[in-house]
Amino acid sequence: MSRIGKLPINLPAGVNITVGKDNLVTVKGPKGELSQEVNPDIKVSVENGVLSVTRPSDEKAHRSLHGLYRSLINNMIVGVSEGYRKELELVGVGYRASNNGQILELSLGYTHNIFLMLPKEVNLETKSERNKNPLIILESCDKQLIGQVCSKIRSFRKPEPYKGKGIRFVGEVIRRKSGKTAGK
Repeated sequence: MSRIGKLPINLPAGVNITVGKDNLVTVKGPKGELSQEVNPDIKVSVENGVLSVTRPSDEKAHRSLHGLYRSLINNMIVGVSEGYRKELELVGVGYRASNNGQILELSLGYTHNIFLMLPKEVNLETKSERNKNPLIILESCDKQLIGQVCSKIRSFRKPEPYKGKGIRFVGEVIRRKSGKTAGK
């Protein structure tokens, strides 16, 4: 991880970074504002539009924290400048998704519909076109939060290996198994 930590981060236009007391790094940009508390041993400095992260020694703990915080700060910078987008696809007969504001309604073959309230930081959009699988499109500036929300939605009906039914990311390849008739 230390090789990742040594890389400098160039700040895009419109992104402001402040390092406050208690090593609280705050990143503001056109898509939003994020903050991350950094370990007191790791030093974060901004000079001439370039952010650098330094560590005090070559101990194993310091090396791992060095790369970790550099990656977290880089993800925050990319999030507030460009944002993150994830697309989920519902594969299965009768599977449907719709939204009413921040409430996602899923019909996944259970006896009841599933309602999920999403955080306000995540923008939600659903698409249902004829002869195509329904899509759930999520956008946010926080990479960790959008990944957590995708994981929660996916946990309601994970893709199964025999028919490929379930909730999966667009473009994801599911390793398929042959059924019990393949042994004959």
